[in-house]
Amino acid sequence: MPQRKLFVTTALPYANGKFHIGHIMEYIQADIWVRSQRMQGSMVQFVGADDAHGAPIMIAAEKAGQTPQAFVADIAAGRKQYLDGFHIRFDNWHSTDSPENTELAQGIYRRLQANGLITTRRIEQFYDPVKGMFLPDRYIKGECPVCHAKDQYGDSCEVCSSVYTPTQLIEPYSTLTGARPELRSSDHYFFQLSKPEVVDFLKAWTQDGKLQPEVAKKAGEWFEAGMADWDISRDAPYFGIEIPDAPGKYFYVWLDAPIGYLASLKNHFDKGQAKNHWHPASRTDASFEQYVSDPEVEQVHFIGKDIVYFHTLFWPAMLQFSQRKTPTQVNVHGFITVSGEKMSKSRGTGIDPLKYLSLGMNPEWLRYYIAAKLNGRVEDVDFNPDDFVARVNADLIGKYVNIASRAVKFVPGGKLVAGDLAALGVDRLVDSVKSLYESRDYGKALREVMAFADQVNTRFDTAAPWKLLKEGKGEEAARVCSECLEAFKVMTACLKPVLPELAAQAEQFLNCAPLEWSNAGTPLGAGHQVGEYKHLMQRVEMKQVDALFEPAAETAPSPQPSPAGGRGSEEPPGGEEIAPEITIDDFTKVDLRIAKIVNCESVEGAKKLLRLTLDIGEGRTRNVFAGIASAYQPGELVGKLTVMVANLAPRKMKFGVSEGMVLAASHAEDKAGGIYVLNPWPGAQPGMRVR
Repeated sequence: MPQRKLFVTTALPYANGKFHIGHIMEYIQADIWVRSQRMQGSMVQFVGADDAHGAPIMIAAEKAGQTPQAFVADIAAGRKQYLDGFHIRFDNWHSTDSPENTELAQGIYRRLQANGLITTRRIEQFYDPVKGMFLPDRYIKGECPVCHAKDQYGDSCEVCSSVYTPTQLIEPYSTLTGARPELRSSDHYFFQLSKPEVVDFLKAWTQDGKLQPEVAKKAGEWFEAGMADWDISRDAPYFGIEIPDAPGKYFYVWLDAPIGYLASLKNHFDKGQAKNHWHPASRTDASFEQYVSDPEVEQVHFIGKDIVYFHTLFWPAMLQFSQRKTPTQVNVHGFITVSGEKMSKSRGTGIDPLKYLSLGMNPEWLRYYIAAKLNGRVEDVDFNPDDFVARVNADLIGKYVNIASRAVKFVPGGKLVAGDLAALGVDRLVDSVKSLYESRDYGKALREVMAFADQVNTRFDTAAPWKLLKEGKGEEAARVCSECLEAFKVMTACLKPVLPELAAQAEQFLNCAPLEWSNAGTPLGAGHQVGEYKHLMQRVEMKQVDALFEPAAETAPSPQPSPAGGRGSEEPPGGEEIAPEITIDDFTKVDLRIAKIVNCESVEGAKKLLRLTLDIGEGRTRNVFAGIASAYQPGELVGKLTVMVANLAPRKMKFGVSEGMVLAASHAEDKAGGIYVLNPWPGAQPGMRVR
């Protein structure tokens, strides 16, 4: 069978915030598929990137007092801890705010223009008279003109999935200021999706097996409603890629965002990573353009159901009519819910991926649970805490790991003897599981593995090797348990795409070569020496899951000083009485962290305040106002470490939002500026918790 060549992507996360559990679910789904492909020797280039452009980032950066580039860089710096933490291995991670994306986006646009598919027309567009700018679609809300759902965005309805223009909204308002927007005229550029040749291409492309049946059906509904031309331009001020020969005009973020897939791949190739790929089967000497134009290369996307329209209409049309290859497959998944409800941090029903990791919860518990709920259809995945604990403990500990821990005890010296696996149907299992991974029916694949585990455990229990030993039948006990270890090896191969770290530990115990689909069913054989068994995985404790769903700790109320004279005639320490007694539970509500002061500056119009930019290891910086200007010059503090209250609710001040509080010591009666910012000993690092 010829080697498959695969270019695989996930949807690009918008670079205005941290990863949430929906991102992690999608990355786990794609990572499992990629790992299974690599197990069969496919050449895979798996890339991702930050979607870095658009008005939301421009506005968020402005609020944070940063340039858009610096704002995006802070967000991007925090990505690695999530990806590494959940064993998600992209070959390259890049950004749409890059030279590669600018070159590719402008090149694709020029080809569309040369093919007569770009037109300009003067349109009326909503303008916020208070903010002083044209409003992007997502900053306009109102009543859906189709289903009349309230508070829907200006480009599409989240209730009925209708797509429309902002001017069609009923009772529109600006989400930035609440003002009713005004209609003003502006010249815009359009990609003519309504042209017959484009519509004919899309009708054929969406119905030829590249999409899941329910997605193809939805596309058919869009065609019945009629295709409209696509507005691909935005007016300055805008953070994005300039449209060639159109001063003051920028590409709408949804034009350059999917091109970011190609840009990340180009960056991967240009850095020589494809040629020197960490996985031998994926190495190639081809150039980027040779690779993406190769007819044998399959382009596979994993996306959520909320961005289907862009990926099944705009994206393939852009590629087709700029003379580039179109996607081979677009795999759409649903959302993730908790106990059947949409996630809510305030109700304690949200899953914070970093909190999950910080609690010491095994990332492969989550990988397994999500995989067990996924299939090839567009269905939501529900996280049920009780089911999570029961399924992980029953399947991974009670069935899978249990086989190795029990069987190895009855194999003298760990040296296997001949056994018979044919009766257990090993070859059928491997072929079926491999096929199910290919079709993304992970839940069924894992059910088949666990059904096989049940067979093996029944074989062990029926044979009762401990009884065989007492009866002097040690050889038979060793044979049965050798079969069980051989079966454990087969199951390890079948679980490897989902549980890569656990599989690596199991391979070490089994003393075998890295497991691939080609050797998954091949017995280790009589005389093979396995290693010393070490416990492979801990059980999930319900208290860990309870901690995961605890709402964010509320800030303890400011302590009030005791009445004067509490220590007789002596002066109270520091000029004030010790605060009322608290419990350890009260203290632990306050999250104190080591913070690095990366910048410090005076605040215009506030003589007592300094604006501190703090790094506590989150992958972004925080803005904190501190009343310490009487004691410090800004330059004295830059680069120093201090201690801050990290979980204090943000406070909106006249000069901006303060996102915490730094700790400083002072005497209550000292009016001369005797303030001393706490400075940890050398060796402390940003993010360390003060306990």
